[in-house]
Amino acid sequence: ALPISNKKNILLFLVDDDALFLKSLAIDFVHNTESVIETFSTGELCLKSIAQNPDVIILDYYLDGVEKNAINGLETLDRIKKINPDIPVIMLSSQDNIEVAVNCMKHQAFDYIVKSETAFIRLQKAITTIFHYQKIEKALSWYMEKM
Repeated sequence: ALPISNKKNILLFLVDDDALFLKSLAIDFVHNTESVIETFSTGELCLKSIAQNPDVIILDYYLDGVEKNAINGLETLDRIKKINPDIPVIMLSSQDNIEVAVNCMKHQAFDYIVKSETAFIRLQKAITTIFHYQKIEKALSWYMEKM
């Protein structure tokens, strides 16, 4: 199980137009973590629910497999960051492409993970890292206020 922040359950948004991958990822998270999972097949649907303030968003890079004029992952990422820059977003892609990865990081993605058999394990590690960073940031800001 993921070592989670003080909150019992973390809220995870999974956004992918590949229904099968989305379902299997959701099942992995439900069985192996204490997470509450919301799944979305488009960036638009994810953005409609962004007010729920998810702890982490896992976002597919392409997102136009079902609806051809759906906004892609990068555009969704930009819109998420405009609404709330503090929500960590992990990009997922079937492409093992360094330029795509770098571009995602430039757009403030927390991490870029290639879809594979080990994707779930790598996602868990990335999420653990996110909470680790957040704990450090909280401790630092508490410490700075005391000075």
